[in-house]
Amino acid sequence: MIAAPEIPTDFTLLQESETHFSSDTDFEDIEGKNQKQGKGKTCKKGKKGPTEKGKSGNGGGKPGGPNRMNGHHQQNGVENMMLFEVVKMGKSAMQSVVDDWIESYKHDRDIALLDLINFFIQCSGCKGVVTAEMFRHMQNSEIIRKMTEEFDEDSGDYPLTMAGPQWKKFKSSFCEFIGVLVRQCQYSIIYDEYMMDTVISLLTGLSDSQVRAFRHTSTLAAMKLMTALVNVALNLSINMDNTQRQYEAERNKIIGKRANDRLELLLQKRKELQENQDEIENMMNAIFKGVFVHRYRDAIAEIRAICIEEIGIWMKMYSDAFLNDSYLKYVGWTMHDKQGEVRLKCLTALQGLYYNKELNSKLELFTSRFKDRIVSMTLDKEYDVAVQAIKLLTLVLQSSEEVLTAEDCENVYHLVYSAHRPVAVAAGEFLYKKLFSRRDPEDDGILKRRGRQSPNANLVKTLVFFFLESELHEHAAYLVDSMWDCATDLLKDWECMNSLLLEEPLNGEEPLTDRQESALIEIMLCTIRQAAECHPPVGRGTGKRVLTAKEKKTQLDDRTKITELFAVALPQLLAKYSVDAEKVTNLLQLPQYFDLEIYTTGRLEKHLDALLRQIRDIVEKHTDIDVLEACSKTYHALCNEEFTIFNRVDIARSQLIDELADKFNRLLEDFLQEGEEPDEDDAYQVLSTLKRITAFHNAHDLSRWDLFGCNYKLLKTGIENGDMPEQIVIHALQCTHYVILWQLAKITESSSTKEDLLRLKKQMRVFCQICQHYLTNVNTAVKEQAFTILCDVLMIFSHQIMTGGRDMLEPLVYTPDSSLQSELLSFILDHVFIDQDDDNNSADGQQDDEASKIEALHKRRNLLAAFCKLIVYTVVEMNTAADIFKQYMKYYNDYGDIIKETMSKTRQIDKIQCAKTLILSLQQLFNEMIQENGYNFDRSSPTFSGIKELARRFALTFGLDQLKTREAIAMLHKDGIEFAFKEPNPQGESHPPLNLAFLDILSEFSSKLLRQDKRTVYVYLEKFMTFQMSLRREDVWLPLMSYRNSLLAGGDDDTMSVISGISSRGSTVRNKKTKPATGKRKVPEAEESSSSDSMWLNREQTMHTPVMMQTPQLTSTIMREPKRLRPEESYMGVYPMQPEHHQAPLDYKQQEEAARQQQERAAMNYVKLRSNLQHAIRRGTSLMEDDEEPIVEDVMMSSEGRIEDLNEGMDFDTMDIDLPPSKNRRERTELKPDFFDPASIMDESVLGVSMF
Repeated sequence: MIAAPEIPTDFTLLQESETHFSSDTDFEDIEGKNQKQGKGKTCKKGKKGPTEKGKSGNGGGKPGGPNRMNGHHQQNGVENMMLFEVVKMGKSAMQSVVDDWIESYKHDRDIALLDLINFFIQCSGCKGVVTAEMFRHMQNSEIIRKMTEEFDEDSGDYPLTMAGPQWKKFKSSFCEFIGVLVRQCQYSIIYDEYMMDTVISLLTGLSDSQVRAFRHTSTLAAMKLMTALVNVALNLSINMDNTQRQYEAERNKIIGKRANDRLELLLQKRKELQENQDEIENMMNAIFKGVFVHRYRDAIAEIRAICIEEIGIWMKMYSDAFLNDSYLKYVGWTMHDKQGEVRLKCLTALQGLYYNKELNSKLELFTSRFKDRIVSMTLDKEYDVAVQAIKLLTLVLQSSEEVLTAEDCENVYHLVYSAHRPVAVAAGEFLYKKLFSRRDPEDDGILKRRGRQSPNANLVKTLVFFFLESELHEHAAYLVDSMWDCATDLLKDWECMNSLLLEEPLNGEEPLTDRQESALIEIMLCTIRQAAECHPPVGRGTGKRVLTAKEKKTQLDDRTKITELFAVALPQLLAKYSVDAEKVTNLLQLPQYFDLEIYTTGRLEKHLDALLRQIRDIVEKHTDIDVLEACSKTYHALCNEEFTIFNRVDIARSQLIDELADKFNRLLEDFLQEGEEPDEDDAYQVLSTLKRITAFHNAHDLSRWDLFGCNYKLLKTGIENGDMPEQIVIHALQCTHYVILWQLAKITESSSTKEDLLRLKKQMRVFCQICQHYLTNVNTAVKEQAFTILCDVLMIFSHQIMTGGRDMLEPLVYTPDSSLQSELLSFILDHVFIDQDDDNNSADGQQDDEASKIEALHKRRNLLAAFCKLIVYTVVEMNTAADIFKQYMKYYNDYGDIIKETMSKTRQIDKIQCAKTLILSLQQLFNEMIQENGYNFDRSSPTFSGIKELARRFALTFGLDQLKTREAIAMLHKDGIEFAFKEPNPQGESHPPLNLAFLDILSEFSSKLLRQDKRTVYVYLEKFMTFQMSLRREDVWLPLMSYRNSLLAGGDDDTMSVISGISSRGSTVRNKKTKPATGKRKVPEAEESSSSDSMWLNREQTMHTPVMMQTPQLTSTIMREPKRLRPEESYMGVYPMQPEHHQAPLDYKQQEEAARQQQERAAMNYVKLRSNLQHAIRRGTSLMEDDEEPIVEDVMMSSEGRIEDLNEGMDFDTMDIDLPPSKNRRERTELKPDFFDPASIMDESVLGVSMF
């Protein structure tokens, strides 16, 4: 048996005299004191001690031995075709590669081992080569240190992590080579105390390296080596058992028949097997303690995962030796790992153990200790981990039902409603195994019974009970989908479900309650939908997949079975539950999944007539919208011209509509009589009839009944009198909307006359006017309905209606006037951008709970999206979006995604107009702040800071490609500058313009300007500035100073900084001197030039900064081609260093005149620049912007908040890792800092604890 890890090993390997590794990773014994003497006769022949490896160049081989290995010529102990290359190519059979190496080892084991050592080094991605001289005279630690120094640090990739099909195959070839090597050497070479000693010593040393590539590769090799040795140990154990049985059988024979020679041979064989097993155990203990114990808690997740995966294999392969608490504890500890891939390996390792029921007794203590952790992992943030945790609990459940408590099971049950389908399916299988897979012995006698007496009857009831107890009634489709794969026969037993609904209960059987019947009907509908459509419900899965031929056949068979059963049963079910709205609504959806041809082929016409009669009765009995729409959809499904039943259904439908239309006209005439006040009964009759007509008009063309006139009369009366009931107005608007849409559909699909177009145009415009009137209604529900319909009509009848070659519809195009646009916008501002509390107060006493809040928010989002769609498709003016955009920060959580998408789409349509809209929204916010606080507001106030932050967010949405947005950004600055100087100060030019502080906001966009555009914008700014403004340095002028400096930032030889002073970005003379002057200028990266902390100039520096230098003529250089300066002149010409180079000062009049001429030239240049760039900027506009920069501050979650360990305060006792300091010959600062920090892997509470 294998010794437990706590037992010290006597495995003797090479001990290094001066080592920098921990004591249990060094195996070389220089003096050979612990060298073992030969044990076996066949295995130990020619064995040498470890110290002999440097004494013989041939390692015991023949002096004239061959110098070829694996068929390749060798020079200086290194092959032209190395072992690494052979394995990497993967073309040779691994068996032959290993056999060639064994032949080489038999000829000269030192050279063969050198080849094997270089194989491991090269597999780590190291370019260094271990020479024969190094192998003879250097210790392992010195060799590893030498290889570390020669490691190529330019790339972090190495063979195990490289991409590409060749390297993916390399890992499997690498692992296969190690396994085949041990398998082929298991009878002799691994016991020679040389090959395995050297390999294990090397891999243990490499696994302690601080170089990730060495550590990763050697750990994988060591773990695969250990797995191969476990297999050898298992075979030895089996052989020992067989030998022992043979010996006992021979010894128990009577003396006359006993063969003493055979007994001696069996004793000798058993002794050799025992010696070999002892040696294998020593090797395994060395690998386990030298590699696994340290690397299972490595800082790199891949390394930890390798260790856990392999220990799972050991426990499953050789359970007698490894399946005990001493090894299981490592898997238990690692289940708290922070990386999902490591937790996943733990679970898959445990699944292999729990799958074998014979091992359950050895897992009892582990299960009791770690069951809670496994249960908690069903909620893991990594879905793959959660799936495997549920599957593991399913295996635990199968092994012993007593282990999991009711609470444990309930934690898994609710996952059947998960939106992630693999998790839900795994939970569904667990649920099925727990509640539905058991069958009573008495059920065996009734297997052939059907319907209510079938064995599935009780299971269906159990499913209904579970569904009701879960209290998630609206998720029946999710429950059915979760169990669809494992409980198909149960869920498709529609005959049983139908019997439970229609048949009377048997003697002593408790009948289903009303609530249970509703749940059963809902579940039955979901199973029928799943069988007919063959795809998961909405929210589960990525979409419809292509069905296989077998799945298509199953689908057709199921539809036939459904139709044959429910064509007969559905009329009976509708008759039984006709007054129950919920049940009828679900039952009426069944015909959508029928194969209607069976009505004819199966001669079921009388059942069709019965169904139509039941539907008609339900329409007459109910006014509930859901029921009426279900009836309408059922008629639509049955009215299919492809089937012979169409005429029969069409006649029934026409008769019903005729009666409804006649009744509506009659009631309306009485209802609208002048001078009479309508009573409640009349209003109810009109409303109920209008509801039925509206529901049918949704799915059916009722144009021949001419419903527009009566609805128009009803709505017009409501406007005139103002006392029309709310629900009547809402349904009349909806019905009229359907009338217009059906007429448009008829005109679009068939050739129409000009009269038809004109009539539709007139009706549509009149209807829009009515809706516009109702936008000012006192009732919120009416206003919302009018707004929604208006947005739909404006979108449908916009210029988009002519696309696709439909130019004949041009007369129908309708563009809303400014008053309608204004009213739509006002509605949005009044009903969407409101606080939640205000909305609840206005919702007619709506209960203030979470569900109602979510529903109200959803409604408001739909309203906003409808209006934003009008903006995106240019139905309304783009500048109306300014009132939307300015709400971006305040309502980011509720509508941020909608507003941001609107910005993106509008920018695709017209970049310049979008930029003008953005700056307009900021101007509106600025004006609102002025109205509230006056012009002497505090620039550090939250309101002003909020506007600046919004500007910063807007700037981020322009992305990093400045060329794409060049003209738009320039126009944005132009409008901003004009706005800032628009209102002069009444106190005179010595005081700043009233809106000057807006430049502080505008500076947030300066980083998006190209350098040459910054100059142009600066010149445009100077057009609005007087000379006196440039001299001002008071606080009130700081926005101007800040904005000017943001435009000057980044220009190395920008001569305008002579006028404006030294930029706050640090472009001082001192900074210029610190850089070597070069002729080639680099464009600095764009930066946000006006953050809240660093945008203002240092006041003392600013006060002493000279404003006007003595060379004003230099300021006009941007109007001419810039002069090419020599490198040594590139800065001196801009910032003259010597006083004698300064010109004599000019008087102020000359300076002002020069500045005025410069501004005029700059304005002309700006206009030319825009016209020249117009085509270059606008070309290449694609459907989607790829240059938008995400607003990270809003969407990124805190890593601390997202990463939870699911740790439960365990107190383990594991050995601490004390890595020796690196003594490399040079600092390895470029290596990845993956030193072994347990805190980066697990919680501190996981590391310390004694487990059992």
